[in-house]
Amino acid sequence: MPRFVQFEEFGSRDYLRVVDRERPWPGPGQILVRVMAAGLNPMDYKAYRDEQAAARMGVTLPSGIGMDFAGFVEDRGDGATRFELGQAVFGTAPFASIADFVVVPEDGQVVAKPDALTFEAAGSLGVVGRTAMASVRSLDLHERDTVLVSAAAGGVGVLAAQLAVRAGATVIGTASEENHDFLESLGVIPVEYGEGLAERVRDVIDDDHVTAVLDNHGPDTIEAALELGVPIERVNSIVAFGPDAHGARNVGGRAAGNDELAELADLLAENELVLPIDSIYPIERTVEAYGRLEAGHLRGKVVIVTD
Repeated sequence: MPRFVQFEEFGSRDYLRVVDRERPWPGPGQILVRVMAAGLNPMDYKAYRDEQAAARMGVTLPSGIGMDFAGFVEDRGDGATRFELGQAVFGTAPFASIADFVVVPEDGQVVAKPDALTFEAAGSLGVVGRTAMASVRSLDLHERDTVLVSAAAGGVGVLAAQLAVRAGATVIGTASEENHDFLESLGVIPVEYGEGLAERVRDVIDDDHVTAVLDNHGPDTIEAALELGVPIERVNSIVAFGPDAHGARNVGGRAAGNDELAELADLLAENELVLPIDSIYPIERTVEAYGRLEAGHLRGKVVIVTD
């Protein structure tokens, strides 16, 4: 029987269960994808931890888990002609992707996978890829910019930092010390996050000044931005909202579509960018995988595989 990961109570990852269910069937305009890999995102654990957060995301019990997937088109519903049977695709299926099969609209958040892109990378790309593309483009970065990227070794941050480098900007990235050499290999100037961030940033940029901030961590990054004199209109945060954002932009993945995702996938397939895979778990160890995600200090993405 096909496997499907779901939770029936809120509170912790311990409520996640691998259950058997009948193979789903695609309706008109839908495709059935045999999932090979599914990347994990922080919004997943926010949903199963917190009933109020889940409600804001439209989650009701019982709920599947996982947003992103990559796999092969197994079946097509009436009128679905965009993808061929057996074609490799990737995309997003909100709170349903950690499973052997997922049904998605063919005109939804799904695109063809480049041959050279691994299923693990493709299955991790939907949420973080759109978010990184949209957030970087929101600031219109160029070679005269010096941009601070927080959580620069994480899923969104590592892509955003590389896209900012490609735009010609000088990029400073916050990360734990074990990720500093990795960031340097990407052309990013690493600094330790935490208290005193603004002063550490000043120490590494000499007489230059920070002109933009991509915040993937929280209000402390925005506070450092203000201390560094960055105009608030040139700060974009994907994690701080309302008063905590101090008026910063909140441009996220909804501002990017399939064209941007396909563009990013091609860059990864051509080795113009990298999306590191922190760790890979079989579907039976989904609870353990989310424990790794919740522990933080990741380099890239945690991935579930079905084989």
